[in-house]
Amino acid sequence: MTEAVSPAKAWLMAARPQTLPAGAAPVIVGTGLAIHDDFFAPVSAAFALVGALLLQIGTNFANDYYDAVRGADTEDREGFTRVTAGGIIAPQSVKRAMYATFGLAILLGTYLVYLGGVPILVIGLASVAAGITYTGGPLPYGYRGLGDVFVFVFFGLVAVAGTYYVQAVTYAAEPFPLWLPEGTVPLAAVVAALPVAGLSTAILVVNNIRDRETDAAAGKRTLAVMLGYRLSRIEWTALVGMAYAVPVVFWAAGYGLSVLLPLLTAPLAVSLGGTVWTHTDGEALNPALERTGQLLFAHSLAFAVGLAAPALV
Repeated sequence: MTEAVSPAKAWLMAARPQTLPAGAAPVIVGTGLAIHDDFFAPVSAAFALVGALLLQIGTNFANDYYDAVRGADTEDREGFTRVTAGGIIAPQSVKRAMYATFGLAILLGTYLVYLGGVPILVIGLASVAAGITYTGGPLPYGYRGLGDVFVFVFFGLVAVAGTYYVQAVTYAAEPFPLWLPEGTVPLAAVVAALPVAGLSTAILVVNNIRDRETDAAAGKRTLAVMLGYRLSRIEWTALVGMAYAVPVVFWAAGYGLSVLLPLLTAPLAVSLGGTVWTHTDGEALNPALERTGQLLFAHSLAFAVGLAAPALV
């Protein structure tokens, strides 16, 4: 198997491009709200997007490496091929790629730190640390049922509000503020982050339902291992349901009819729910995992367009 995979394809497998919507989605939504509020700053948005994607890829490298060295990725695992456990790329090479990717994210983030000051510095360093310690370090929280919380907070709340902040702060304050200038992180930015947070976490829930048995055998106590199948499926349903409740809240708050555009993606969510509630095998859940990522991206793009539309017409 190793000989059949080219180096380029191997690194593409390690980067897991199918997960990149989880990195792009919060930037898209945060930018949509920034456009609505006349705070759009294209350069800041572009840096936020590249930084978010690098953090996603770095986290993927970290998970690939640390899950392999901890023995969580076994031959019984039904998920997508992991390059470290599969012997496709040497473990130390994956580890170096992880640190290089996070290092590049930090380097590019210096511009956002210049604009956003101490809040962005803290968020950036915390995001890198969280990406590594998800499965790495002496106490990996992904092995203790906290992975869902990490994704919800960092790939949802922090990423959307942070994207909005780095654009709003260019209008509201001088470079490198020591704290959040007034009006740069409104309540709307936090509430708008909830659909991204919910759907991003739903991706992880599908992954953990699929891997529940092998994770339990390897001592990896994900939330799905702790809760069992039924409660994990209820969690998935609640997270996805929240993603459709929030646009209705924005519409009720006067953001215009266009903010309901994400509801057009509801049939895909219902179809995915049927799969998640009735299957545990990789044959069914691997496609569902990718389709949940597609749902996240489609919902986020529709939400961003709905938020921005009143300012563009």
